[in-house]
Amino acid sequence: MEGSAIRLHHLRKSFGETTAVAGIDLEIRDGEFFSMLGPSGSGKTTVLRLIAGFETPTEGRVELAGQEVTGLAPFERDVHTVFQDYALFPHMSVEQNVAYALKVRGVPRAERAVRARKALGEVRLEGFGRRRPAQLSGGQRQRVALARALVGRPRVLLLDEPLGALDLKLREEMQVELKALQREVGITFVLVTHDQQEALTMSDRIAVFHQGRIEQVGTPAEIYERPATPFVASFVGTSNLLEGDTARRIVGMPGTYSVRPEKIRILKESAEPDEPEHASVTGTVAEVVYLGDATRFLVDLDGGGRLTALQQNLETSSEDVAGYRGARVRLQWHRRHAVAVPTTD
Repeated sequence: MEGSAIRLHHLRKSFGETTAVAGIDLEIRDGEFFSMLGPSGSGKTTVLRLIAGFETPTEGRVELAGQEVTGLAPFERDVHTVFQDYALFPHMSVEQNVAYALKVRGVPRAERAVRARKALGEVRLEGFGRRRPAQLSGGQRQRVALARALVGRPRVLLLDEPLGALDLKLREEMQVELKALQREVGITFVLVTHDQQEALTMSDRIAVFHQGRIEQVGTPAEIYERPATPFVASFVGTSNLLEGDTARRIVGMPGTYSVRPEKIRILKESAEPDEPEHASVTGTVAEVVYLGDATRFLVDLDGGGRLTALQQNLETSSEDVAGYRGARVRLQWHRRHAVAVPTTD
C-alpha cells in the first residue's frame, strides 16, 4: 500500500459544550481495511461523519488523497457510506437500487445495467437483480447496500456499524466476506464498530477511541498483545491488569502489567512452578463460566486480588468444569506475557 487515502489534522468537533472529538491526527493508508473501534460516545462515529462531510469540524481539516475536502459537501467527496439500516429504496428492484447513484450521475442506461450486475456479482448476488429489498434476508440486503456503494468505485468506503443488525452467525460470516471483498476490489475501507472481535477479524490496522481521543493505532496483533494504555488493555478483549502491590508481588517490579486470560494455565495447587521463566500464584476458584468452546475461571488470589483465566474445553463438558468452583489451584504464565502498560501517572 502506498500513499494516504485519508489524513486528519488536529480534528476537533464540539456540540455546544460537549467535545465529541478532542483534536486528533490520523493517517489511513490507501487500500487498507481500517477500523475505528471504541465504546458508545467515544467519538468514532463523529470522525466518520466528518470524513464523509455530514459534519463540519470545529477545528482542523480533512484530506482525501492529498486534497483538502473540509469545506466540500458529501457528494463532492470521493467516498460512499454504508449504514447499519441499509437505506435501500423499497419500491425499486435490487438492480435499480444498485444503479441509482450511476443514474444520478447521468451514466447511460445500458452501462448502468452492466455495472450494476457486475457489482451484484462481486457481493455474490447474481440473479437477484429483479427482486425487491423486502424479498431479501438481512444479510442479502446488506450485500445490496455494499454493491450500491461499490458500483461507482469510490476511493474510500465508509462503513458505519454495517453488521450491527445481523444475528451472530451471519455477522461472523459477513466479517469474512467483507474482508475478502475489500482485498478483491482494493478500495480503502474504513469501519466504525464497537465490536472488538469484528475489528480484530477484519482490520489491517485499528484506531482505539476513548473520550474523543485516539488511545492507540496499530495492527490487530499490536493492539491485542501490546496495549498502549490501560483502557486499550481492558476494552480490547479481556485482560488482567496487575497494579500496585499485586504487580510488585507477582511481577517483581512496580508498574501496570496486562496478562491475557488465555495465557494463564490452571494447574493443581501442588504443581511445582517452572522457574525462572514462569510466574506462579495460588488461589481459590471463585466462579466458573462455561462458554462452550472454553471456560472462564475467576480466581481469588491468596495474596489479594483476582485473576481471570481462560481454558479451552478440549475434553471437558459443562458438568466437568462446574466441579472447579471452590477448588484450590495454581495459576502459571510465562513472564514475557505480563506486558508493561504505560500509564499517564
